[in-house]
Amino acid sequence: MPGWAGSSWYFNRYMDASNTEEFASKEALNYWKEVDLYIGGSEHATGHLLYARFWQKFLFDKGIVPVDEFAKKLINQGMILGTSAFVYKATPFVKNGCAIDKSNDDVIEKIPAIFVSKNLFSSDDEFETVVKNYLLDKGLLNPNYADLVMIVKTPLHADVSLVNASDDLDIEGFKEHPLNAEYKDAAFILEEGVYKVGREVEKMSKSKYNVVNPDDIVKEYGADSLRLFEMFLGPLEQAKPWKTSGISGVSSFLKKLWKLYFNGEEFSVSDDKATKEELKTLHKTIKKVEEDIENFSFNTSVSTFMIAVNELTALKCNKREILEPLLVLLSPYAPHITEELYSRLGNKESISTAAFPVFDAKHLVESAKVYPISFNGKMRFTLELPLDLSKEEIEKTVMGHEKTIAQLDGRTPKKVIIVPGKIVNIVG
Repeated sequence: MPGWAGSSWYFNRYMDASNTEEFASKEALNYWKEVDLYIGGSEHATGHLLYARFWQKFLFDKGIVPVDEFAKKLINQGMILGTSAFVYKATPFVKNGCAIDKSNDDVIEKIPAIFVSKNLFSSDDEFETVVKNYLLDKGLLNPNYADLVMIVKTPLHADVSLVNASDDLDIEGFKEHPLNAEYKDAAFILEEGVYKVGREVEKMSKSKYNVVNPDDIVKEYGADSLRLFEMFLGPLEQAKPWKTSGISGVSSFLKKLWKLYFNGEEFSVSDDKATKEELKTLHKTIKKVEEDIENFSFNTSVSTFMIAVNELTALKCNKREILEPLLVLLSPYAPHITEELYSRLGNKESISTAAFPVFDAKHLVESAKVYPISFNGKMRFTLELPLDLSKEEIEKTVMGHEKTIAQLDGRTPKKVIIVPGKIVNIVG
């Protein structure tokens, strides 16, 4: 049998892994039947999934398994792409197509490799002009024969580890790179003292020198930051480019989360009763994250957590009633920091055993409305009023307000337009 045969039925073996007589009993196969969810990359679909489906159908035709598809639902997660860095090498040729060599010494001197910074040109013609001007300035090109020389631009991949967040190339690092030995004497035409690389989103590959080592990210930002940032990059099924500079925002979010549980250096969580606003923030977060998990919309979940932490920070919330369920909610996304904080709350069991928070819709029911109070269609101030007030009660409250009295300055309005739950407009 081909090598892929063994790796294409293991999901059935999991149903009865200790069975030494057969690969799975009829009872186990009929109970489990198929996998609920299969997640794999698009390349994995042809490297494994195609064969696994073929093998399942073969077993089904033989009457060994009860279903001819081994999974109920398939999701192909998008590939995380690399953001490649390019340097632009200039190669001079004489216009008859021959490369510059010793026979052309009267036209152009033997020159080292030349690289042109990205923003110094926007077309091949501009690239040629920049290089020729450089050669003329250095006395390397005979001005009498300049028109006989053409400059060919060749983009070359540069190792992304040699490029900073501003797209500046570490020139010395580039020259010292083992793969760039031929360019150790290369010249670099700079812009404002630095060499700017070009950028392009491509498949992450060692051959393109755009691979980001996750160990380096974990070492600098932590595993939770890496996990969250990967989810935050975009929808699960879409390909998305990696941009290391963006991970700092996720790292800052986790630091802000940590601060909710501390007063300075001291761990400080209160058992006081949560306020209405704090409960509202928690329960709208539970609702949104629960929906996002069911829809595999993990990127919007991360956004929701960020909003919640910002709101709780503004409310100066340090209540266990809010902060403990928030940790449980966040734990599948950031298991390490949540496990640590959960234990500091006095819990002896792992956070992974905690019950998922339950959404309670009553905390999202609004009992008051902030009305815009307008005069002749122009909003002058806002006023928070209970939603259960009648039109007459709203009018009485608004007309008796000191800001309304000041706006009218003794005048009697022609009419007062009230749309309960929306607006108040005083005309006159």
